[in-house]
Amino acid sequence: MSSNQNNPGSQNKRMRSVRWRLAAGQVWKKIGRSLGLDITILLVILITWLLALEYATTGKIDLFDNDHDFSVDEETYIEEGDSILGRIEATKYVLSENSTGKVILETYPFKHAFIFMVAFWSVFISQIVIHWCSFPVESGNIKKILEPLDEMVAKAEELAKYDFSEDKYHVIEDKLNSLEPDEETLISLGDEDLAGIERAMNSLIKRIRDNNRQQARFVNDASHELRTPIAVIQGYANMLARWGREDEKVLDESITAIQNESENMKHLVEQLLFLARGDAGRTAINKTRVDLNALMNEVYEESLMIDENHIYKFVPSLESIYVFADEGLIKQAVRILVDNASKYTKEKDEILLGVGVGDNNTAFLRVQDSGIGMKEADVEHMFERFYRADEARSFNGTGLGLSIAKWIVDKHEGHFEIVSREELGTRIGIYLPRA
Repeated sequence: MSSNQNNPGSQNKRMRSVRWRLAAGQVWKKIGRSLGLDITILLVILITWLLALEYATTGKIDLFDNDHDFSVDEETYIEEGDSILGRIEATKYVLSENSTGKVILETYPFKHAFIFMVAFWSVFISQIVIHWCSFPVESGNIKKILEPLDEMVAKAEELAKYDFSEDKYHVIEDKLNSLEPDEETLISLGDEDLAGIERAMNSLIKRIRDNNRQQARFVNDASHELRTPIAVIQGYANMLARWGREDEKVLDESITAIQNESENMKHLVEQLLFLARGDAGRTAINKTRVDLNALMNEVYEESLMIDENHIYKFVPSLESIYVFADEGLIKQAVRILVDNASKYTKEKDEILLGVGVGDNNTAFLRVQDSGIGMKEADVEHMFERFYRADEARSFNGTGLGLSIAKWIVDKHEGHFEIVSREELGTRIGIYLPRA
């Protein structure tokens, strides 16, 4: 390449120069903060020393007396009070009785200014040295932040090593044009010069195909799940058209069925939209400091109100436990677990909610039921979208709730722990990093 501006080597040098400038800027900020702090400390020491002398001599500090009147003339700063007069003339501080003029205290605050300044600059210069010694640490932090840009520069350098002829570009173009979307074959260019590009393109092709398969499966599953409620609504609508006007029993049955299926379809569409927004990165996550005991207690109180068919118990943690999380999303994930627990647990059986501390500085929210439980093979697939175990198909549900819960927990850098036994019940814990 003829221009240094397009030379990857010069780009890499510029990246290093940017890192050094940013790291130096951080060090200078630290030095500026240290200088401001040192000056503040010096002034505090001087004022405290004068006040201490005044207190040692008179037994009180009239500076803070609300009745004092302060006035300034050309040479003298006067402090008037009931009993004393304090003034600074030139560099001398004089404290005298107001009535008699007798001098009680006389000192020169700046007599030892040279010693103070030497000590001040000695400390400040030491701080400068210490801050510049931290330059490698700051440079490392900046490097970590700019690592994605460094990778781009490295890729540019790698590509710049190859001086491709027009024939090699035609080889790449022909191979890309020959690919079929549904084929599993990858590109094989058969050229050592193009080996790096071949690996990068095959990796990209794999990701694109995996994403396409996932989207196709998602659309097929969603279509299948929506087909049932639509068919039911259509069937009952036809019944209404034929006999609903004359048969009140058919009318009531049809209206109830249509209402139920419409509600199920609405719930399914909302879940589909949530996952679609999440996959597209359009779901906002607003993390704050959340008290897990308070959050789980809210879910517990809500469960008592809306579900009278089960016995709910809540075991809070003995200590306050906080995490940085989106409170609404975490509560949604816990509600999904509670809803599943109530769905698969017999009436009047117990559902236990708990909060506690896990290993590796984690905290957990736990939901335990005494329901039908799951097979080990089902546990492995329980978070897949639209997956429902054979035993669960007789219960109402979409198969999306746990997928949503997993998406939420993954976005909070957490994980699940599941223990389940058939006919004994299931215990699911959400583990999150503690604040």
